Amino acid sequence: MRLLLFFLLSPVFAWSQNTAPSFAKGNFTDDYGIKYTINDTLWIQHPNIKYHIIKWNEKKQYLIVKNGSGHKANESKYTRIDLITFEGMAPWQWGFCLTSYKALTDKEAEQTAAADRKNPKKGCNGYPFSRMKVVNEQ
Repeated sequence: MRLLLFFLLSPVFAWSQNTAPSFAKGNFTDDYGIKYTINDTLWIQHPNIKYHIIKWNEKKQYLIVKNGSGHKANESKYTRIDLITFEGMAPWQWGFCLTSYKALTDKEAEQTAAADRKNPKKGCNGYPFSRMKVVNEQ
């Protein structure tokens, strides 16, 4: 009976562990002045671009999302967003790269090669990672 209970609850525990790392939750602005709200299930680029989060991989520092409303050419396609944390760069705490933004499937997006975190100024497809800082209002 315990074994059966374990197998029945395993998917619940796996799902509940699919959460955003604490540094990536909240309200942010990037170094281009764009505002964001991020939680476990939704990444919003204000005012109206939405990404529906399918998977967080905290260990490998990326997430897979399905492009939602606001994506004119790529709505309903998939994006891989690679993350990087910064030290000594206050107020910028972390950054992101849209490594792949128009994949046909979530698996295709996830299989995209990771951004080059060793080169944050050019490691995002030849461009810098977008740097993020916390803001208190949205």
